[in-house]
Amino acid sequence: MPNYRLVTRRRTLCMGLASLTTIKAVEIAKIEQQNRQIQMLDNPTRDFKILGKKTLRERALDKGLFFGSASGEDKLSPDTAFATRFTKECNILVPEGALKWNALRPAPNKFDFSEGDWLVKFAHTHGMLFRGHTLVWHYALPKWFKEIVNPQNAEKFFTEHIATVTKHYAGQMHSWDVVNEAIEPDDGRSDGLRNKNTPWFEFLGPDYIELAFRVAAEADPKALLVYNEAGLEYDIPTHEARRSAVLKLLERLKSKGTPIHALGIQSHLAGDETHFNPKKLQKFLNDVASLGLKILITELDVKDQRLPVDPTVRDHIIAAAYEDYLSVVLDEPAVIAVLTWGLSDRYSWLSIYSPRSDGALVRPLPLDVNLKPKLAWNAIARAFDKSPKH
Repeated sequence: MPNYRLVTRRRTLCMGLASLTTIKAVEIAKIEQQNRQIQMLDNPTRDFKILGKKTLRERALDKGLFFGSASGEDKLSPDTAFATRFTKECNILVPEGALKWNALRPAPNKFDFSEGDWLVKFAHTHGMLFRGHTLVWHYALPKWFKEIVNPQNAEKFFTEHIATVTKHYAGQMHSWDVVNEAIEPDDGRSDGLRNKNTPWFEFLGPDYIELAFRVAAEADPKALLVYNEAGLEYDIPTHEARRSAVLKLLERLKSKGTPIHALGIQSHLAGDETHFNPKKLQKFLNDVASLGLKILITELDVKDQRLPVDPTVRDHIIAAAYEDYLSVVLDEPAVIAVLTWGLSDRYSWLSIYSPRSDGALVRPLPLDVNLKPKLAWNAIARAFDKSPKH
């Protein structure tokens, strides 16, 4: 008589192994498809030649544009070679972290402007504009925040912070990212606003965005006030939902007479992403411009963690991503500036937050670790050279 329990166990085990085999086969197929797509992205014959010896700063200015980048005192002060190259290439400096809450507010009743003051002095000494990032964000809050801020005092802390910081730098700022990343369609609201894991929405409701712009405008009426958002570039459902939600937000703010002047598009591009639709992106930019808003590309870089390890192949794909994207963006007259999030691979945030699994150094920025221009630099230069006058 057969042992049915043993037979059942064997059948279950076989079915489980079959399922695992099927899952593994599906995963392998996906990886192979991704590899084929990446191979299609690499066009080794594509020409990234440039004319002349002008810097990115000079090429941008020739077209009525600004080129800049993000950095910090910890890089610009000790690394004189980097600082020298930075001032040659850029005419806008934006602090990476010096003006976020966790840097400015060591204690509830204390502000520390030391690094921000160093950076603004550095910028102006070298003929660069200075822009602020960021007054309101749901991340980068100080450790004391959760213990101290509550529904009863949140508006006081909120308005006090914005007014104090913008007044401190009044007259010295080109622009401010007033509110950063307030959109998250996955949170389920019909307007697409982020309402989970964000204390400002929780304590103040959706009107906190308008309030932030009004307080900032009153404290510094000369600065360009920007709403800054991520995930807007590609023809994929998540980015489409974000573009729609951003437009709705901008339309609401404008209809209320909110003093908002520009949209910042972060543009952390993915080197392996194939769903780039120039027409859809151009329409979105046109829709933003039709509201009377300027546009800044605020945090541009190209992630390479899923690209081939060969630096020659990687550099070609990354350069193509830069040029293809900027060729569309710079055709929009409302665009006034392009800023990369870091200038050299020596100091890329992606080496920490999006490293390669093979341990190879990331190569997402215009200059390599030795401060030498890569094809990415050429691609940006070519995009500026081909841009219409703004």
